[in-house]
Amino acid sequence: MTGQERIVDAHHHVWDLSVRDQEWITGDELAPIRRSFTLAELEPEARAAGVYATVLVQTVTVPGETPEFLALAHDSDLVAGVVGWCDLTAPDVADTLAALREHPGGDRLVGIRHQVQGEPDPKWLLRPDVRRGLRAVADAGLVYDLVVQAHQLPATVEAAALLPELTFVLDHAGKPPVAAGELRPWADDLRALAARPNTACKLSGLVTEADVRSWTVNDLRPYADTVLDSFRPDRTMFGSDWPVCRLAATYEEVVDTARTLIGALTEDERRLVLATTAERVYGIRQASGP
Repeated sequence: MTGQERIVDAHHHVWDLSVRDQEWITGDELAPIRRSFTLAELEPEARAAGVYATVLVQTVTVPGETPEFLALAHDSDLVAGVVGWCDLTAPDVADTLAALREHPGGDRLVGIRHQVQGEPDPKWLLRPDVRRGLRAVADAGLVYDLVVQAHQLPATVEAAALLPELTFVLDHAGKPPVAAGELRPWADDLRALAARPNTACKLSGLVTEADVRSWTVNDLRPYADTVLDSFRPDRTMFGSDWPVCRLAATYEEVVDTARTLIGALTEDERRLVLATTAERVYGIRQASGP
């Protein structure tokens, strides 16, 4: 592998605490990232790692964040797509999605996400009002990012079966119990989701599911291998999860780790994971690359 490979970072965040609090950043463990993180800080790290395009992903369930992210993307040569948020249960969800498209940078809106991981109902995705909202996402030509805990994966399988017209992208491989060294039932549920053709998976977030103080590539390998075996490279995409990844690794280390984890793949397969899958799923124009 070379440092000249095309890379799309399909999952990162930014936030400005002077504009809006990030209420989820609490406690000593998250203290290192309780500050503002900007595109200006990310860009040199991403460019140095060979990243030519990124997907900026929502962090809070606040309507004002998505227009702000679209404006950032509009003024950026790096951010090629935005996964935003809107209230899927709102009666006017279709109108909200259409309005977001009218904002500056609205053409960069590629998906919607909700913090399902924080919902107490493990079958939240299957609620009739949520399913109606998910249909509106599909009708708008957008994908739906899934941020769930491992125990919530069975509901994602049902949702993907009920909504074959919608592409579901699993963030952070469904947050497997890497630190505990356990594969099941996560691996079985992941394979069940991968059996649905309208799904894809991000090879992201594993370093922070491991022991952030002492993880090794070998700790991550069984989980990465399970993802690649289940979704295959043509439905697997790399994501850094910056700046959350900084709890366990630098941006460069996350990219290098991903390259190591896919090292046994063919050149074409590596290209899929590092760029082409994200380009296809999120509609990122390849022409914007080098």
